Amino acid sequence: MNLKKLLELRNDKVVALQALMNKAKTEERAMTSEEMTSFETLEGEIAGIDKTIKAEERARNLTLSVVTDEKKAELRAEDIEERAFANFIRGEVSENRAEVLSTTANGAVIPKTIAAKIIEKVKDISTIYQRATKYNVKGELTFPVYDETTEKITMAYAAEFSALTSTSGKFTSVSLKGFLAGALTKVSMSLVNNSDFDLVNYVIGKMAEAIADWIDKECLVGTSEKMTGALSTTTIKTTASGTAITADELIALKLAVKKRFQKNAIWIMHPDTYEVIAKMKDGQNNYLVINDFTTGFEPMLLGKPIELDENMPIIALSAKTVLYGDMSGLGVKIAEDVNIQVLKEKYADEHALGVIGWVEVDSKVLEPQKIAVLTMKAA
Repeated sequence: MNLKKLLELRNDKVVALQALMNKAKTEERAMTSEEMTSFETLEGEIAGIDKTIKAEERARNLTLSVVTDEKKAELRAEDIEERAFANFIRGEVSENRAEVLSTTANGAVIPKTIAAKIIEKVKDISTIYQRATKYNVKGELTFPVYDETTEKITMAYAAEFSALTSTSGKFTSVSLKGFLAGALTKVSMSLVNNSDFDLVNYVIGKMAEAIADWIDKECLVGTSEKMTGALSTTTIKTTASGTAITADELIALKLAVKKRFQKNAIWIMHPDTYEVIAKMKDGQNNYLVINDFTTGFEPMLLGKPIELDENMPIIALSAKTVLYGDMSGLGVKIAEDVNIQVLKEKYADEHALGVIGWVEVDSKVLEPQKIAVLTMKAA
């Protein structure tokens, strides 16, 4: 029954119900038991029609989720590739394995779907990588970097026939190269031999955790002549003491980042440093760090969220202990085609096999004005 007929039927029921009531009113009496039964029946039928009309209206607002032929093919290919990869790890031969998994000269198998899922999971669990500016390409990238931390373009009043003083920021160039790094995950043979165990997602999860931990450390601290971390920013504030941090110094660090870069700014510090800062109080004996109920009790310092990372240095002489700013100022280049290599014999005496993920990655601070670091005073 269409909506028009439902409305017409409802109106007929309402007219009949009102007629029963009006008859009793006209005759100045109470409704009989038969009339009351008819009234309640009509009332129930009207309520049922109302529910049907509302359901019809809700149904009209819904749209069909159509899976295109291209999407179906993509899902089928993904499923085939995951099963082929699981069979490869288990040492089973499948007809389609050669079609979906390519082998390089060093024996590395490159499953595209698995590689993409590993990188996506790294983004989800990494503290700084998910916020950095990412470049998923091969080869070397060179960027012009504009640094205003020491000098910048300024405007001033001038008089006729008087020369303007030239001011400008400093331009440098930074290159993102490609350093090879590998993450090893051991998988128990008991899990490998269990056909009911979701082996693919287990490997993806473990591989992503290993890569995320390593990338987080490099994106923060870096390694000499390799990746450069966010702590290398040229926007620096130094504490008055080599062993203590004050509230005023945290305020100064926050203000070292210009207002236009404050929107997505966060604090990053070691859990031990956080413990020290979390115990700080203002003049009214209120803690500086508060738990924001609107963000699921996320700790906030001076209105910005705090991220804890054990890769950050702890409070010590000359240590870079607190990082603040918009981490998109850090550029990270990573090739998304992660190479996966399975080592079946090396860990046989441990009743395990190894899975190595090879990535090509580099990082540099591209916008130092977005990121500031608090450095402890030297001895």
